[in-house]
Amino acid sequence: MTAIVFGNEAAPDVLIQPVDSHDLGFIEDEVKEIRRLAGKDFCLLAVRTDDWNRDLSPWQAPAVFGTEGFGGRADRTLEELLKLCGNEGRRYFIGGYSLAGLFALWAAVRTDRFAGVAAASPSVWFPGFIEYLREHDIQCPTVYLSLGDREEKTRNPVMAAVGSCIRETEELLKARGIRTLLEWNPGNHFRDAGLRTAKAFAWILQQE
Repeated sequence: MTAIVFGNEAAPDVLIQPVDSHDLGFIEDEVKEIRRLAGKDFCLLAVRTDDWNRDLSPWQAPAVFGTEGFGGRADRTLEELLKLCGNEGRRYFIGGYSLAGLFALWAAVRTDRFAGVAAASPSVWFPGFIEYLREHDIQCPTVYLSLGDREEKTRNPVMAAVGSCIRETEELLKARGIRTLLEWNPGNHFRDAGLRTAKAFAWILQQE
């Protein structure tokens, strides 16, 4: 994995976002939008994964679209990301889009190092994830969730559960006293990924 620095490298607030080549195509616009919405300085570490489905999935699962399954190596990825969070004088946030949003939620269960989670259109349909959240607490005070209002309107039966799963995720977090916002965006999963991610990070940056 390779970390690419955006924003102010010395800022006290650090955003960590797993990305792939598609995300890197709009990351600079995302950074500008975070700064505009949040009105504060930050450093964003865009960490490019070697294999998206393998590196961000918390456990192995069969393919739900196409032929590529999920490799379940999120533990190794989190271990590497935590090496970027060693300065006790800074606040670290984690987030991302789609499977990276799911990874961020899972990571906040495994460690208390993050001050907030920005889960934009997270893949909470992932097999077994809602059951996992029912049994394990997220260890951060603030979580942003979002979804496109057409994402659950898909013919794929596994991914169609994303709407009910995101609603239950919101209910679980609020019941445990976690400051949580669920925002619905227009469109399907492939619309405005950069803008949705920017809104997610901006909101958690503004929470104290």
